Amino acid sequence: MGTAAPPKPFFAQRPMHARFATRPPGVPVRRVAAFQALRPVTLGIATSAVLLGCGTPGVRGVAGTAPAPNVLWTPPVANQPSTARAAPPELPPDLAGRIAQLKLADVIDIALRNNTATSAAWADARAAAATYGAAKGQYYPTIAVNGTAQAIKRIASGGVGAAKQQSYGPSVNVSWLLLDFGGRAGSIGATREALLAADWTHNSTLQTVVLTVEQAYFLYVGTKGLLDAQQTTLKEAETNLDAAQQRHRVGLATIADVLQARTALSQARLALESTQGELQTTRGALALSMGLPANLPYDIEVVPDTALPPGLVEGVDSLIARAMRERPDLAAQRAQVEQARARISVARSQALPSLSVGGTASQTYFVQHPGTPTPPAGNSYNATLTLAIPLFSGWSQIYNVKAASAAAEAAAQRAQGFEQQVVYQVFNAYYGLRTSTQQVRTSRDLLASATESEQVALGRYKAGAGSLLDLLTAQSTERAHSECKPTRPERPNR
Repeated sequence: MGTAAPPKPFFAQRPMHARFATRPPGVPVRRVAAFQALRPVTLGIATSAVLLGCGTPGVRGVAGTAPAPNVLWTPPVANQPSTARAAPPELPPDLAGRIAQLKLADVIDIALRNNTATSAAWADARAAAATYGAAKGQYYPTIAVNGTAQAIKRIASGGVGAAKQQSYGPSVNVSWLLLDFGGRAGSIGATREALLAADWTHNSTLQTVVLTVEQAYFLYVGTKGLLDAQQTTLKEAETNLDAAQQRHRVGLATIADVLQARTALSQARLALESTQGELQTTRGALALSMGLPANLPYDIEVVPDTALPPGLVEGVDSLIARAMRERPDLAAQRAQVEQARARISVARSQALPSLSVGGTASQTYFVQHPGTPTPPAGNSYNATLTLAIPLFSGWSQIYNVKAASAAAEAAAQRAQGFEQQVVYQVFNAYYGLRTSTQQVRTSRDLLASATESEQVALGRYKAGAGSLLDLLTAQSTERAHSECKPTRPERPNR
């Protein structure tokens, strides 16, 4: 058997150079070689452009994202925070001289001057006033003055000769809405109620700032008093340790008494150190409530107050009625209800006709060219009276009225719920104050009795008639009534 012949191709293969020329005629060999050398460079540039275009956009010369999920993103230099510290808020000249002995009135004055909440609330009120003034402009016509300049050049065609024409002139446009069945009144009323709500909110913010700074002030004063009491406790613990060691030396006490007295001394030191740190924290909180840096060197004047707190004169019902009349945050809620109700009139007016008048007046002047006829200057005007009657808009007006009515109902329910909160706040504060007042009066008697008992126990222990446990128990009772740790009172949720 012989080998099979290779299969024939379906088409005849011919050398490429036999069909086409290797280069166009008249093209030098060097130019063709240069084109072939530029192809890789062009391909590289195109590839780089595609890759850069598909990447994340840069931000001020810095990549828009981090190069990898485990790498931090480097922000632009311009966006990095500056290391320069801002200047502290300025103090009134009359308070700067006695910054180390501030009184409660001084603290409140500084807070109302520097607290950012009061400034922000005042700015919101001014913005609402400007919005109300802008809304009242709907009652007035709109007038606009325009100026135009025009140049026309026409070529000769169809038997009409070429021409050039230049003109200029002013024009006045006037439009005035005459009637819209409550749309403008509702819009202006909504902005007026928004202004009242912003003003009441500003008043409420002032009261909140005063309340906050008073709470921080009394918390700081109470912490300073607690620190003084714990310093006294530390001295008592040192005295107990000396007495226990002396009795142990003469054989009247065991080493257990010394160890127990030493443990009590360590506990007193630990409590004192904790209170010292808490004092700095409350001091920083008071500075923050005044709108000052926490590290500002200042202090307050502590005046010993031995007078008993006065009792409540008014009843809880009269105080609740007074709060319902005078609380600015409650008045702001009621103003928001009226604002939501005014939006119902705006929504209803969109489905009612509107009547407006408008007009335009203009004067046209033409530039004269030698040898060319120029039209004389003239004026023109038009006046329109428009009656717009909305017929159908996909029931959008109906749903707008329903949405505005539901929003007004929601605002009314929120205001009613806030009234209940006000009643609870006054009720809770009334009985809390009455209980605290009675506790202050009772604690004075308890403190006097516990102090006398502690002195008796100390004398008996030094004389050898009492035990260390009796002394520590008496001192613990006395300390419990003298170290009434101040707590931050609950602030009303406004």
